[in-house]
Amino acid sequence: MTTIDDEPSEVTGPSGHPGLTDLFRRPLLQTVWRRRTHRVSRGAKVPAGSMTYTSGNEPRPLSELEEAMLIAITGSTGLTMPDRPFEDPENGTPIMSKPNLTMTGRTAGSPDNAQGTHFFLINDTGTYFLRKLEPAPQEPFDAETLIARARRAKVKVLDHRLDVAPGKRDFPAYLDSNRFLSNLPGTTVLFPVVDLSHQYVNALMYLLTQPDGARPTLVDDRNFYRPAGVKKWVRNGFLNKDLKLPLGALGPMRTQIEADLLLQNLMLTAEAMGLGAWIHAAINPQIALGDPKFSRAYGRMLGFTFVTPRWQPADIWRWHIPLPKYTNVRSHPVGLRAPDGEVLIAAACPPSYGSMSDAVDAIIREKFGAGGVYGDKDVFSRIYREDYGQRYLAEASEYEERVIDCARDVCEYVLRTHRRFPAHTDAIHVPGVWLQVHHVEKEYYDRFFVNGLTEAHRRHDEVWDGRA
Repeated sequence: MTTIDDEPSEVTGPSGHPGLTDLFRRPLLQTVWRRRTHRVSRGAKVPAGSMTYTSGNEPRPLSELEEAMLIAITGSTGLTMPDRPFEDPENGTPIMSKPNLTMTGRTAGSPDNAQGTHFFLINDTGTYFLRKLEPAPQEPFDAETLIARARRAKVKVLDHRLDVAPGKRDFPAYLDSNRFLSNLPGTTVLFPVVDLSHQYVNALMYLLTQPDGARPTLVDDRNFYRPAGVKKWVRNGFLNKDLKLPLGALGPMRTQIEADLLLQNLMLTAEAMGLGAWIHAAINPQIALGDPKFSRAYGRMLGFTFVTPRWQPADIWRWHIPLPKYTNVRSHPVGLRAPDGEVLIAAACPPSYGSMSDAVDAIIREKFGAGGVYGDKDVFSRIYREDYGQRYLAEASEYEERVIDCARDVCEYVLRTHRRFPAHTDAIHVPGVWLQVHHVEKEYYDRFFVNGLTEAHRRHDEVWDGRA
């Protein structure tokens, strides 16, 4: 059994870097048990009465390898397994067994493997969108591979830190004391946003694959609980008129949980590396993305494309928007382009598509069309042994046409009625938290706390940076 020695070790493993070797050997449960938030970064100042502390150190940014390790934790890690039944064991009827939006796995789970979470990385050199790459070719990672993949993943979207102007670090941009320690020079920040729109459509179809009598009638709780474009499907018996499900109850289809799980993985990794890590309230999401309600005061920030639905009298009772001048309350982000015009995020709704029918059809093609998730036979030959991958593709059921047509009607209803899609949640969800990672101010923790630092923190400079 591998253990961590009490004394510093010069031994390097297959990774070829002592910091990576130390990280790969560190016990998971030890890291989980000792996990604590370390808010104070090297070079920071803490105004705290009799415990006021002013660092005598200069801020020290993470190295390229340290950041590359964190970027790897946000990325793809291999292929998932469709280990699910194909048929109802009680009566043998087929079950829809191809729900995934991608077969690429990640360090955290996702409903129907939607993997809609994107990350931005913020450091002293700028703000970067992290492009999703194909799974890493080898394990354990070596330093060269990690750095090369991190460079490929990073797309610079701003040549400075994402932040508000000096003097505006207060509410609604920053919360309370966070403004004194968050997003400081020398720190690296990882900021998640989640494209809910693709999984919203996919999960809606999955919901409609239930057996006869168990498919709910979708009703609109923002429109007097009227059928949400499904009257035809109630009349023909496809939906159960006595089993009603409000659109508002669907919410974000649980896709938002991805970001929370990934942030926890990132924090544990940073802890095991001996870095400080802190999950906390981000800059107000609407401000950070560039919502038109705030852009005059704070600028375009990340510069997301926003859709503002045109006001209609029914918005008074549906959304409590009394006059057209308040319609931007319902603005929501739908996409992002790089400075060179490359599309980085595109929600499954207008303006990326001409209609919601087009968006639904595109999702179906991306799943079942040539070269789609379930159209790439090579992928399944890498997942299954022998010829089981081809058996899975041949035997597992897909969405039947009635399911697709019903989902298309619901999506068209939402856009027609509420003039944006989705209506009851945003196309792109921002959890409103981010993770800051930094070199800890060791002198601060030694001065004030009994167990302020772990062995990993104390050894970090030596094993990662070669500093005694």
